[in-house]
Amino acid sequence: MIEFRQGGRRRLDRVLDPAFLADLATCPMDDVRAKRDDAAQEETDLSYLRRLLHARMDIVRFEQRRRDAETRGEDGPSLVDELPRILAANALGPAAGRGRHHTVQPSRAESHRRHVEALLADTGLSDVATLSETDLTAAAEAYAQEEASVSEHRGRVQQVMDACNDEMGRRYRDGSASVDDLLRREREGA
Repeated sequence: MIEFRQGGRRRLDRVLDPAFLADLATCPMDDVRAKRDDAAQEETDLSYLRRLLHARMDIVRFEQRRRDAETRGEDGPSLVDELPRILAANALGPAAGRGRHHTVQPSRAESHRRHVEALLADTGLSDVATLSETDLTAAAEAYAQEEASVSEHRGRVQQVMDACNDEMGRRYRDGSASVDDLLRREREGA
């Protein structure tokens, strides 16, 4: 399970630490942007992890539905035949959550993949048709619990992003920060 660890060194731990936002109203604008960017990167990583989990959950659910249909004497497509559709449906929609546009790529894609595989050692999931009902149910439950944990943490990270964005907006509205200064600095840095 994804867990927040008070005082931890991971980006997730830093972003969700209450101290991360404690000085938001008084810290320099560059620091507010850096905090927002850290939160945005963590949100991207958690979103990527969620999508990996959703793909695994969709595969397990398909197999459960296929077996239910089979017990009723109905023939249906195999997982191999349906896998492209299952994965495409997962990749394309439907939108859930806050629908944020990601401007960065996942920074820990490989470690997230390993994390998802480690949930059940993923040895049996390579051929879900061979899993017992008990193992298939256990896989569905493990993925669902992990997805709920990731979603909860992602929501909290999004609240941190919103706080940073709100602070930046406040500064622009009250004149303590200037878009002209930002553009000038970007041109000088480019």
